[in-house]
Amino acid sequence: MVMSKAVSPHAFSVVEVDYANVDRTRSAVKESWKSGEGFSLTYLPFIARAVVDALADFPHVNSSIDGDNLVVHGYIDLGIAVDLDYQGLLVPVVRSADAKRLRAIAREINDLATRARGRKLSPDEIQGGTFTLSNNGSAGALICMPIINQPQVAILAVGSITKQPAVVTQPDGTDAVGIRVKGMLSMSYDHRVVDGADADRFLADVRTTLENFPETAT
Repeated sequence: MVMSKAVSPHAFSVVEVDYANVDRTRSAVKESWKSGEGFSLTYLPFIARAVVDALADFPHVNSSIDGDNLVVHGYIDLGIAVDLDYQGLLVPVVRSADAKRLRAIAREINDLATRARGRKLSPDEIQGGTFTLSNNGSAGALICMPIINQPQVAILAVGSITKQPAVVTQPDGTDAVGIRVKGMLSMSYDHRVVDGADADRFLADVRTTLENFPETAT
């Protein structure tokens, strides 16, 4: 981590996401999902799927630095940071995440996280990611500025997702205060590779996908 901060000029961008559509989808399928899959459907697979879709449109965010060369990957191996209960963390990797839809990603995240906490991962399963997600919100953090997982060029942190008062537009066009489910997504990126405008567009793309997530997507 010290090397990462020394090598990569870290820049940061943050967006707020309205998870109302995701929340409706989770509520609609949570009982059948838990019964069929054996684990709860959290927000993280939705975010992972949205990130994977956005990475396809922003390939430089899904790259690595190799010496003086930039390697832009033609695949997405998504690292998922897993807390080990005050004993550090591991970052197991969902291989070829771009070829997997939400249910497959959710299954793999659950499996990798479970085996990470049980110290049952092989060395190959924690190496070679091209982009990393860190779910800091699970511990209550609103916003986190994570350190880039070298040699990657970006890492995205998920803030806590909570019900909040917000201004909503009524069907007649007037504004009112309502209750929305919201949370922050923050990304650290290597400013040698990713410009602020591209980082902001990438995050806006992720936000748009999440805010328009179809109920049939699971």
